[in-house]
Amino acid sequence: MTSSPVRPLARVRRLALGAAAVAIFAAGCGEAEPAANPNEPDPTVASAAPTAEPSAEESASPEPTVEPADNLDGIEVSDGETPEVTISETPWTIDETRTEVLDEGDGTTVTAESTVEINYVGVNGRTGEVFDSSYEAGQSATFPLTQVITGFQKGLTDQKVGSRVLIAMPGTDGYDASGGSGDGTIQVGDTLVFVVDILDASLTGPEGEEQSAPEGMPTVDEADGAVTVEIPDSEPPTELETATLIKGEGKEVGESDQVTVSYVGYSWRTKEQIDSGQNEATTFDAVIQGWGEGLVGQTVGSRVELVIPPALAYPDGNPTAPTVEAGDTLVYVVDILYSQSPA
Repeated sequence: MTSSPVRPLARVRRLALGAAAVAIFAAGCGEAEPAANPNEPDPTVASAAPTAEPSAEESASPEPTVEPADNLDGIEVSDGETPEVTISETPWTIDETRTEVLDEGDGTTVTAESTVEINYVGVNGRTGEVFDSSYEAGQSATFPLTQVITGFQKGLTDQKVGSRVLIAMPGTDGYDASGGSGDGTIQVGDTLVFVVDILDASLTGPEGEEQSAPEGMPTVDEADGAVTVEIPDSEPPTELETATLIKGEGKEVGESDQVTVSYVGYSWRTKEQIDSGQNEATTFDAVIQGWGEGLVGQTVGSRVELVIPPALAYPDGNPTAPTVEAGDTLVYVVDILYSQSPA
């Protein structure tokens, strides 16, 4: 953090985007240690599904007491807004993470790096009992798939928004590495079964109608997925300039939203790239002022070009990445991939 009154993009902070997921990520965001174990299931908080892979020494799963299944035939899921999961015989285990699409949607395809919003119920294969449910909590969960247990990421990757998906994962893809849950509800070796409704997911890139930038703005090109900026040989503007290069059709971004973005940043003075990021989650109180003023009110799916004067970026310069000298005007091209309003 610099002494500047504005803050650089917090690319290292991967934030939980839903209120139901706050306890899940608290231990991984560099904040004060939470009062409760974030890996411990809580019937009022969506705490069991999307926790980050633990750094503790991995515990080996015990030999199963039953033959692991190689299919999901032993799982029955009821129809309806709130699914009920029945395991035909317990204890039940699965040989590897397996997925069945119960109802296929036609929305955005989820990638391994997507931010997703979901509702889900989790059942322990050993007991057949529900250990967590966002339906019961009354709050969907939103999180990046890069920060969840392996089985959850495997099960949701390549699925489509609008789908209902059944996922079963062995303990090695669940909570074995953390020694199970703190209260013993989930033990080492337990197979976890989830039914997930995928409500929304971040885009993989801008989607919408292309638009021309005003005359005098830096030229933006894209080749093989790489965005480049050509800055003119002229004096930079003294006020913030904004151009919507692709107009997305998604929701409008609010000033209190948490957004997922990809971006490149250039120095007008050097005409060189100084900054970049892919699928970064952040809030507007964690970025330079010019971002907030230029991106709030834009729509998800948009590509936005920002020419940011020093007063709205780093008036005193920035010695760490991105390296900026005092008085530098910055040019950012930002793809808005997702936006989540506070609960």
